[in-house]
Amino acid sequence: MRLTELAENPLSTPANSRFVDSPVPVLIHIVSVTVYSLLGTFQFVPALRRRGARWHRMAGVILIPAGLLTALSGMWMAAFYPHPAGDGPALLILRLAFGTAMITAILLAIHAIGHRDFAAHGAWMTRAYAIGIGAGTQAIVLIPGSIIFSSTHELSRTVLMGAAWIINLTVAELVIRGRARRRTFNAHAQ
Repeated sequence: MRLTELAENPLSTPANSRFVDSPVPVLIHIVSVTVYSLLGTFQFVPALRRRGARWHRMAGVILIPAGLLTALSGMWMAAFYPHPAGDGPALLILRLAFGTAMITAILLAIHAIGHRDFAAHGAWMTRAYAIGIGAGTQAIVLIPGSIIFSSTHELSRTVLMGAAWIINLTVAELVIRGRARRRTFNAHAQ
């Protein structure tokens, strides 16, 4: 919807002025996070992730830059766009911290695959993906928060948005631990 809005040369309003006045970062963010989220989903399909799977490698060549652009553009917007009501310094710090964590996870995944450590590569990319799709979980978590508190209540908004990233990372760690248990079980079964 934001892409359509910006393509139509909209009038600047208090709700959209930060995007209308500086559209490039949000355009980069929308395109990169859409590619990262949708294409990244398929990386969890075991048949596509197997060692030597050409599709997995080709997707990775797209996903790594998309993930880095997602994190960098998100951090840029957090740091330089005017903050809407409900976004304060604590939320800015969280956004910058999780953006940095996403970049770090992607870089560690690249390092791991360079050393042919497939398990570590998968674990770091899973963590990066969990952070990258945080906005989807935030949308769900913020609904009850907006009902209980105002959508512009700074503390509740910050806590709930942070909680969404923690929820995603907790699920990611469960997935990573499950993979490790299966590898151990399969190694003992052979």
